[in-house]
Amino acid sequence: MSTETATPTISDDAVLRQAAAWRDEGRKVAIATVVNTWGSSPRPVGSQLVVNEKSQIVGSVSGGCIEGAVVEEAFKVMKTGEPSLLEFGVSDELAWEVGLACGGTVEVFVERLEP
Repeated sequence: MSTETATPTISDDAVLRQAAAWRDEGRKVAIATVVNTWGSSPRPVGSQLVVNEKSQIVGSVSGGCIEGAVVEEAFKVMKTGEPSLLEFGVSDELAWEVGLACGGTVEVFVERLEP
């Protein structure tokens, strides 16, 4: 099964348009981008998610607990202005236990969108 059809998401252009709209409204915004993947990964490199200070979210960089961790990091990045590189992974051995065909790793870069 293709991960693209398994994880419906908004287009990358729409994610960036939403980020710009929130920024233009004067909201704090952080953008997360998948920068590297190895093995099994639900979203490809370049996938993005934006978050504003009101906990509104558009887009996707993964799913499940990874997305939650990325959103938490986005709040820190909005507050401090310091970008962050996050890495998440699952071993091949653990992958079978959680329903994946193989393990994998995903790196997500999180940065504040400046006004």
